[in-house]
Amino acid sequence: MSIRFFAILSLFTITLFSQQKKLEFFQTDWGRQISWDAFCEKTKASGYDGLETWFPSDEKGQSELKAALEKYELKVGFLNGTNKSLPFAESLKAYTAHFKTLIAWKPAYINCHTGNDFYTFEQNKAFIDAANKMAKAYNIPIYHETHRGRFSYNLPDTKNYIEAIPELKMTLDISHWMVVHESLLSGQDQELAEVLERSYHIHARVGHAEGPQVNDPEAPEWKKAVNRHMDIWEKVIRQKWETQDLYTITTEFGPADYMPTLPYTQVPVADQWKANVYMMKVLKDRLQVE
Repeated sequence: MSIRFFAILSLFTITLFSQQKKLEFFQTDWGRQISWDAFCEKTKASGYDGLETWFPSDEKGQSELKAALEKYELKVGFLNGTNKSLPFAESLKAYTAHFKTLIAWKPAYINCHTGNDFYTFEQNKAFIDAANKMAKAYNIPIYHETHRGRFSYNLPDTKNYIEAIPELKMTLDISHWMVVHESLLSGQDQELAEVLERSYHIHARVGHAEGPQVNDPEAPEWKKAVNRHMDIWEKVIRQKWETQDLYTITTEFGPADYMPTLPYTQVPVADQWKANVYMMKVLKDRLQVE
């Protein structure tokens, strides 16, 4: 009787846990060629909770985005980035000031393309410190994406920043590191551990040893790469679920030419939207959430 009781209790606990823990999915607007209204309608219909985008540069775009977000009841995650074409001091000033514009919209989070792989440690740290100061002042999540060309372009260097900056919170886009390190990072789980602990948002795109994006995540030849990414993502999410109920993910397969294309015609070899929706589905299935 006692064994049966504990079995029922365990089942109840697992069920309750799965009901309480949630994922929120954001769709990238990367490559968007339709109106904000049409894009948000499609995003909502596909089952997303929100979208991730750079802030529109013109007032018309800003107005249309705001109206569409409200109409379709979608959240927004904004991107901010270091402008590498500007001198360091000017770029830092612009990067810092832009946070106030984004924060006024009350986004779910801000994801940053931070720094420059040619900056010194202290220069990159200045951008991270500026972002962390804004996050604390306005009580808003601000993350720094693992990204080629930025301070976080590889695993060993990123660990140096994590060890030096306790407040550093990452967006994990591990597809970048797969190509930088020309591997699926097999055997590097111990090296990854600290980064995974600091990963508060995920960009769900699948890379491989020779590129940051497989042509189609449903294709059987990419099963090993997809499974490796899924294993890493699940570890991150379940770690965070120990202390928080909600975790956010952006599906971020990109358009042509990030998406491989056929020669001459430049026709994409797969459907970007379909790939992103597929990533959302397999993550929901794997983690048993609605």
